[in-house]
Amino acid sequence: MQSSLPVCPCQINPLSDTNSPLSYQDCCQPYHDAFYNEEVDGIKAETAERLMRTRYSAFVLVKPEYIVKTTVPAQQSLLDFDAIESWAKETDWAGLEIVEHTPKLGKRHAQVEFKAYFNARDNANDLAEKIQAHHELSTFVKVKDKTNNDARWYFLDPTVAMAVTQKQPCICGSGEKFKRCCGMYV
Repeated sequence: MQSSLPVCPCQINPLSDTNSPLSYQDCCQPYHDAFYNEEVDGIKAETAERLMRTRYSAFVLVKPEYIVKTTVPAQQSLLDFDAIESWAKETDWAGLEIVEHTPKLGKRHAQVEFKAYFNARDNANDLAEKIQAHHELSTFVKVKDKTNNDARWYFLDPTVAMAVTQKQPCICGSGEKFKRCCGMYV
């Protein structure tokens, strides 16, 4: 899967000049290709911020499968694939700003505060567009695969209604109770 995007979508920030933005090929494409091409050997995001950037680029490039598979596995079947795809297609993305990355919250969590910019029509004048921002503080969890002890970052979606009680084992598979692990962030 080759792309001719000169600048990676996650490198575009409409409010700032990035001195030397990375191309899609040198930034998010290897992560997307690893997901879609089974011949590429397991490249995965090293940090929550890197995963956040690849997810943003996946929204811009309309890759809903990537969005679903980078959400914590216990939530994946609860996501509305069609809604994700529709939102990605219908949004006129304008850029991304990472406000703050907190790489370590407890043993396995991290947070990324970001603003995803998009162009919105002005109701008074359908021809005029203005940039708006979706401002979010996202939580990510690093999950270890029990079979090969490999760890991978996942997005923890606070909008997904789950039937898990505070005293049940955590959805991330940590072995801790939900309330002491991911429950603190959703």
